[in-house]
Amino acid sequence: MELSTLGQAAGMFAVTNIDDLVLLAVFFAAGGSSAWRVVAGQYLGFLGILAVSVVGALGAGLLPDAAVPYLGLLPLALGVRAAWRVWRDRGEEDDEAPDAVGVLQVAAVTFANGGDNIGVYVPVFTVAGIGGMTAYIAVFLVGVAVWCAASWFLATRPLVARTLARWGHIVLPVVLIAIGLVILVEGGAFGL
Repeated sequence: MELSTLGQAAGMFAVTNIDDLVLLAVFFAAGGSSAWRVVAGQYLGFLGILAVSVVGALGAGLLPDAAVPYLGLLPLALGVRAAWRVWRDRGEEDDEAPDAVGVLQVAAVTFANGGDNIGVYVPVFTVAGIGGMTAYIAVFLVGVAVWCAASWFLATRPLVARTLARWGHIVLPVVLIAIGLVILVEGGAFGL
């Protein structure tokens, strides 16, 4: 495994899961929730995201090599969609906080919230190949543990959690658009 691949995987995990950091902090802060349920649910939901991404990447491997760079259009489109939602929903507050949560509830929210992750991971996994994909998955699974610990920490510091909740929705579209453009450019799409 190359150090650059591990760094790219860590960076990709962080930027595609910034919203999970806030969600997990809310789950940890919810009254009556035990930490192990939140952690187990996060892993279960994220394993579902990874499974769909791997299957998608292996299926994408059936595409002609010339078509693979155009998979960058998916995260680009997701980023544009997320940016549109940020613009459309500006000024609105989302104060939904769950009560006590269970493993399956956290897993379901994690998986449902991971649609954008799948859209990013499939093309990246396809380009990375089996060895690179394995490195990404290993880093991502460690990243889930780090995210859970950081979220628990944030749940005990309301000011930090509010700040992430305020800016995370803006960072996500920018990063998705950037990832899509990188895939398109590095893959040589449109003669770039």
